[in-house]
Amino acid sequence: MTMTRSRRWTVAAGLALALAVAGLQAQPVRPAAGPQTDEAKLLAAMHLIQSQPLYNYVAELVSGKYGGRLTGTKEYEACVAWIESLLKGWGIEPGGDGGTYRQLFPNPYTIVFPGGVCEMAIPAGRGGTIRKAYRYEDEFIPGGTSGSGTVTAEVVYAGYGVTAPELGYDDYGAVDVKGKIVLVDPEVPVGPGGKTIDLFKKWRPYSFHQYKLRNAAAHGAAGLIYNYGPIGNPNNAYVEGFVYHHVGRAVVADVFAGTGRTHADVAARIRKELKPQSFATGKTMTIGNRTEHHPDGIGINLVGKITGSDPALKDEVIIVGGHLDHLGRMWELLPGANDNASAVAVTLGLAEAMAKCAVKPRRTVVFFFFGSEEQSEDQGTEGSHYYTEHPLYPLDKTVVFINMEGPGSGDRIGASGGPTYPGFWKFVEKANAGFIHRALNTYPASYPARPRQDSAWFFWKGVPSLTFGADGGPEPPYPTYHNTRDSLELITPEIMEDIAQLLFMTIMDISDEPAVDFR
Repeated sequence: MTMTRSRRWTVAAGLALALAVAGLQAQPVRPAAGPQTDEAKLLAAMHLIQSQPLYNYVAELVSGKYGGRLTGTKEYEACVAWIESLLKGWGIEPGGDGGTYRQLFPNPYTIVFPGGVCEMAIPAGRGGTIRKAYRYEDEFIPGGTSGSGTVTAEVVYAGYGVTAPELGYDDYGAVDVKGKIVLVDPEVPVGPGGKTIDLFKKWRPYSFHQYKLRNAAAHGAAGLIYNYGPIGNPNNAYVEGFVYHHVGRAVVADVFAGTGRTHADVAARIRKELKPQSFATGKTMTIGNRTEHHPDGIGINLVGKITGSDPALKDEVIIVGGHLDHLGRMWELLPGANDNASAVAVTLGLAEAMAKCAVKPRRTVVFFFFGSEEQSEDQGTEGSHYYTEHPLYPLDKTVVFINMEGPGSGDRIGASGGPTYPGFWKFVEKANAGFIHRALNTYPASYPARPRQDSAWFFWKGVPSLTFGADGGPEPPYPTYHNTRDSLELITPEIMEDIAQLLFMTIMDISDEPAVDFR
């Protein structure tokens, strides 16, 4: 599309400008003589984004003073204040409520203190008992919204923890779990893809963590061991005095040992027959946590903006960002370096470069740092959920929401949503071909199950939404998701630089278009 005065570029022009910055020449395209062109100004601003400052941002975010950035805590608010100081220093305008950088929302949260226990009582000879203690993090992690207390009781396997009369299914129908500890599997026995999608929609309300915990408590269970990881997760309901852990394969195998059943076989039978297979295991466990619940907590979405320079286009908004929060302490510090300090760092790099760029975007660009992506007593991703119900900028004027999840570790750039929004993806491909030259892949956007990313709520509201991340590179020898190992050592500064530069050029290019509709 031709413009009277455009700062859009071609691949050849981009290469020529890159060579010019390096002090070389490229023929036949050369930067215009005299005053610096808009293209050269954009390229100069793009090169303000450097890997070392981005890495330093991640190092700051994972430091102990921010306590793992659990939304609602004083440590999280201190982190918000630090980012506000950067945005103010760069001249980024407040984009929140009442002339501030903040949008506040209700956000109950739970603090988990050291002192939890997870062990099994194993009968020994002559009436004795051996107590097998499970290893923190590798075999269990405290439930992020657990009540405080200790429970010793028999374990009852309760399948998927579902009571669904309209589906003719009840995992609790044939077992008594009063005062017991229940072992429950995640999700539901029907998957969200392919031929089962319509059936899954009927099961979907029963797939949520919050439902499973509340249903166990409603049936009189005293505690829960959740076959989930084990990974840390503050995204669950809180029931006073109800204790739970996330456990892994070692605990599940021990619960099933000697019962004449294996977990794999029983779970497969449930999925095949859609009939409960619950049973009392005869095993006794002790689980306990020491926690502090804050039902009146307040969450913070942090929002900055650069108002568009074009009077006709400035009401249209491009949102870019990711969630600021992580899991806090359970009971050790969970740093959340890649998830999602790396996305915060990339967003900060974008904000600084655009603020210092001599050419301003014609559409308004909003830099968004969501709270409470990791926690909620409802369905999760509460910060973005609240925003889409109380938008600061009209959703029908939001051109695109560019989300980031884990853009800090790997050597390839990936995004969900490219095939869903091909018009947007063409801008990404052009920027990559002209300036970044990274392996780039994409797949359709689809959110049929729980809202696992902030982009889900925008997608469901009809806003074109994509999520960028990084993958590839050497695999660490241990899991790093939602545990203490998501640390600074995982970060690849160069991929953050490339993603930030890619999005900078993509956003500035989209900003120039006289008419954009990716819907």
